[in-house]
Amino acid sequence: MKKRLVSLFLALTMTWGLTACSGGSSAPASSAAVASAQGEAAADSKTENTGTDAGAKGVQEQGAQGQGAQGRGAKDQGTQGGKAGYTLNIGSAMSSTNPSSVALQSFKKAVEERTGGGLAVNIYTDSALGGEADLLEQVTSGTVEGMMQMGAANWEPYNSEVNVALLPFLFTSLDNARDAWAGEFGQEFCEKLLEPTGVTILSVWESGYRHMTNNTRPILAPGDIAGIKFRTNENSMKVKMYEAVGGSAVIMAFSDVYTGLQNKTIDGQENPLANIYTSSLQDVQTYLSLTGHMYDAAPLAVNTAWFETLPEEYQAILFEEADNARKVDLQENDESKYLELLKEAGMEINEVDKETFQEAMSGIWEEFASQYEDGQYWIDLATSFNK
Repeated sequence: MKKRLVSLFLALTMTWGLTACSGGSSAPASSAAVASAQGEAAADSKTENTGTDAGAKGVQEQGAQGQGAQGRGAKDQGTQGGKAGYTLNIGSAMSSTNPSSVALQSFKKAVEERTGGGLAVNIYTDSALGGEADLLEQVTSGTVEGMMQMGAANWEPYNSEVNVALLPFLFTSLDNARDAWAGEFGQEFCEKLLEPTGVTILSVWESGYRHMTNNTRPILAPGDIAGIKFRTNENSMKVKMYEAVGGSAVIMAFSDVYTGLQNKTIDGQENPLANIYTSSLQDVQTYLSLTGHMYDAAPLAVNTAWFETLPEEYQAILFEEADNARKVDLQENDESKYLELLKEAGMEINEVDKETFQEAMSGIWEEFASQYEDGQYWIDLATSFNK
């Protein structure tokens, strides 16, 4: 692709950008990016991104102003060094205390230091720029530069073959899952399924193993799920999973989950332990069942057209520091720590009969393999990392 020159106008208007900071549509000016679904009461704890509503709004409106993905962005904590010639705005649906958000702050600091402030990185947590579906649309179209997607299968609207990433019990251990995504499986998945949508994957981080929570009853076996309304995002693989065990799936954005549980629109949900705790879902859920039914990888992606405007040195820095920050993310994403925190918060923890869950969901593998020409290839490549 042709590289586009960065406009001198961008540098002359950086003062404007300093007035805009990450902020959500409901959070006050001194709060974090946006209050998560639990409402404004939780916003006080989000201290990583401060500023006004203008930050998030300004980033989203750049496309309409003709700036595209090179638009002027808000700065959450300022840049290291002098004026930035380039700006990378990164949106995330997660809270500012989520492991991925902690790692993003590490990434921001390293990139700004290594570029001498020439590349500013602004981080918007708590769905300040929209939910994951919104971010996917914005980054692929170029109206926002970057995003932290907490599920590789979130690209389903563009290519449903990505659902191999969510086949139930695809990996037999956490180490095997991490090795697969850091190895040939992850590389091919990104190159063949994600990057053709107009994004460049800087690194694949971790959301983690997904576990079920609910307020109805302890879930020990598949039969216990019947009659419980579980939230899921708009993903057919997750809907099929619930159907396979007699559950009921309700499509809902992650930012609405807390309120949905609070007002009983839904009875339960499923997420990695870090996501559950850092989103305060333990405050509105009683039972946690350690199903570990799916492993979610978390791609850090940027718009390719924007990426190609950067000097090659900056491009290399982004790749290197994204991989370095991945190590931070994996360290922070400690299941044993979050399990203990959820216990302390009063959740009832239940072990499950995983073999019965695997048996109940086995037909999903067969369906995927037959649905796509390369379906069995993807399964074989992923499971080749199981040791």
